[in-house]
Amino acid sequence: MRADARRNYDRLLAEARAAFTEHGADASLEDLARRAGVGIGTLYRHFPGRHALLCAVFESEVDALLARSRELLEAEQPCAALVDWLRALIGHAGTYRGLSRALMTASRDDNSELSRCNAPIRAAGGALLARAQHAGSVRDDVEIGDLLQLTNAIALAVEETPDDPGLAERLLTLTLLGLRPGGRGTPG
Repeated sequence: MRADARRNYDRLLAEARAAFTEHGADASLEDLARRAGVGIGTLYRHFPGRHALLCAVFESEVDALLARSRELLEAEQPCAALVDWLRALIGHAGTYRGLSRALMTASRDDNSELSRCNAPIRAAGGALLARAQHAGSVRDDVEIGDLLQLTNAIALAVEETPDDPGLAERLLTLTLLGLRPGGRGTPG
């Protein structure tokens, strides 16, 4: 990458972080480009769409989640490790308004840049889930895609109800009850 292109890329990322923090994941890309001192065409040359930009912005957070998952793979209690990681994932999805909704949408579109960014998260979570299932702590029919959707839904619920600080933990607890072996069946 040429030096001027690299500067533009770095400015776009910095402004995107600021814009996503201030206005959420749906921040105006035109405003973001203007704040970075470039045209919208330059933004799209570096990032073909919103999801590509979101993926680039969240790369460092994803790296932290992946590092945490590697640490937790060595934990003595596989179920506790999975729960710790799910808490970290909920915190990650709640970093920026609208991120959890974007992640939920991207999970249904394999061609989305954000979906491809999410692939390492799926793999890391899948390894932690498989370990907890192998230990008999989590039902065998639980899939990582479902867990990721649930964690994003919890983050979205928390985003919509900011005045309830205990909501994420309560919803995670309800989710965990459904993961236990013998938790099959429908409420009667």
